[in-house]
Amino acid sequence: MKARFHPLLPAAVGAAALVFAGLGWLLSGLRWPAPQLSSDRLLEMLQANPTPSRPATPAPRPPEAPAWQSPMAALCPAVDGDLVERMAGLRLNQRSIRTDPTNYGERFERDAFGNRLDPTPRVVVLHETVYGIESAIATFLTPHPRDEDQVSYHSLVGLDGQVVQVLDPSRRAFGAGNSAFQGKWAITNPKVGGSINNFALHLSLETPLDGEHDGPRHSGYSAAQYDALALVLADWMRAYDIPWENVTTHRHVDLGGERADPRSFDWSALKTRLIALGLAPAC
Repeated sequence: MKARFHPLLPAAVGAAALVFAGLGWLLSGLRWPAPQLSSDRLLEMLQANPTPSRPATPAPRPPEAPAWQSPMAALCPAVDGDLVERMAGLRLNQRSIRTDPTNYGERFERDAFGNRLDPTPRVVVLHETVYGIESAIATFLTPHPRDEDQVSYHSLVGLDGQVVQVLDPSRRAFGAGNSAFQGKWAITNPKVGGSINNFALHLSLETPLDGEHDGPRHSGYSAAQYDALALVLADWMRAYDIPWENVTTHRHVDLGGERADPRSFDWSALKTRLIALGLAPAC
């Protein structure tokens, strides 16, 4: 059967075309403001919405640096039954804070060159606050839009043994800038070079009052801090199968040679507690 032709059809089609053309012209004139994103945030978004894959480029390796040898390896402290019993009975006194999102990120599964990364924590870095614990907390709660101002740890340990969880261990803390551990780093932000943050856990000890300076030493940390430190490490070591040899310092991993923390740290005090918890060998 022959199709019927309506005389008004060409006019209707022409009108619709004019409407769509006008809408296209109007929308093309609009300018939507683009959000300001740090390079790490932008890479996180790109990983969440990947573009078609391209061949990965080999990432630069970190510069040569001395290998880490834990000071605990040379220590053979005596551990009595009382310490074992006391450590077994201790429980963490812990609270959490809501760290501002500018001060941390998610762990990356690919680096800036497209290479796969293992984001599983496998090293613990010890720090100190230099100032009081409340000053550190205030810093983490404050928004820092600029990359160079952003900082965080996973946990803080106060002089009284109180633990403040700054971040869940699954998140990436901004605890070390240009850094490497045992010849490993991950380059997720090419502007700052490589860092261990993607596979590290960071813990900072509150500095005693006589250490609020840039000198090489202070009076040291309290027994309550070493107790709490050992308990936090025990949780992390068991959860992620981190060996005691991979508990290191900010001083060691820093490639700029500018960090000295944690100053006046007593490795024997830590090892006795790890032995008591069954997480380090007696000798």
